[in-house]
Amino acid sequence: MANRIHPTAIVADGVVLGDDNIIGPYTVIAGPCRIGDGNYIGPHVSIGGPPEYLGSPHLAGWDGEQSDGPGVVIGDNNRIREFVTVNQGVHEATALGSGNYLMGRAHLGHDVVVDDGAVISSAVQLAGHCRVWSFANIGIGTVVHQRTAIGPGAMVGMGSAVRKEVGAFTIAVGNPARVTGLNTIGLNRRGCDDDLVEALSPFLKGKGELPAGDGLPDEVGRLLRAWSARANAEH
Repeated sequence: MANRIHPTAIVADGVVLGDDNIIGPYTVIAGPCRIGDGNYIGPHVSIGGPPEYLGSPHLAGWDGEQSDGPGVVIGDNNRIREFVTVNQGVHEATALGSGNYLMGRAHLGHDVVVDDGAVISSAVQLAGHCRVWSFANIGIGTVVHQRTAIGPGAMVGMGSAVRKEVGAFTIAVGNPARVTGLNTIGLNRRGCDDDLVEALSPFLKGKGELPAGDGLPDEVGRLLRAWSARANAEH
C-alpha cells in the first residue's frame, strides 16, 4: 500500500521509505534515514535531527542539508507517537527495530539501539549509545544514562533514573534504579511456565548458569544466550 504523508510533513532528501507508512502533520524526517513498512509516525515527530553532541554540525535537514554520518534506521510496524525525537547517529546508526511502541515525547539520543517489541513510555529519555533489548518496558518519565543497557524483557518503573545496566527479565525502579525482582509476568507472556521461571531465577539473578534442556522457548533462549554472551565478552 502507498504511504500516507500529511501535506505539512517534511520528508527530506536522503530519506528512504518502505510501504504503508503513516506520517502525521508537522513531522520532520531528515536524512540519511531508512524506514521500513507499516509504521505509524504521529504529528510533530522529529526523526534524523542533529545529534546532541558538541562536535556534530547542526544542519538544516528540512532544507536538504544532509549529514554524512550513519543516520537513522527504522524497521517495520512501529508506533511512534507525537513529539517523539530520534537523533542521527554519530558512530553508528541510531536504530529502532520492529514492533516497538514509542509514546509521546520519548527521546532516542544519538547511537541508541532499540531492538524489537519494546515499550518506551511517555517522556522516557534515552541518552547517547544506550541499548534497549527486545521486549523491555520502560516506564513513564524514566531517564537512562548514556551507554547503559536495558536487558531483554526488563521492566523499569516510572520516574526511575537508570545509571547502570538492568538485567534480563528483571524489574528495576527508583533513583538510582535498583533491581527489585524478576519480571515473571514478562516471562509468562513469552511462554515460560512457573516451573521454568523458577529454574531460570538463579541465572537471571546472576547466581547461576542458563539452564540446559528442553522447555525454554526458542525466542527466550536466543535472547538470554545473546545477553549472556555479551556479559561474558565484557568481562
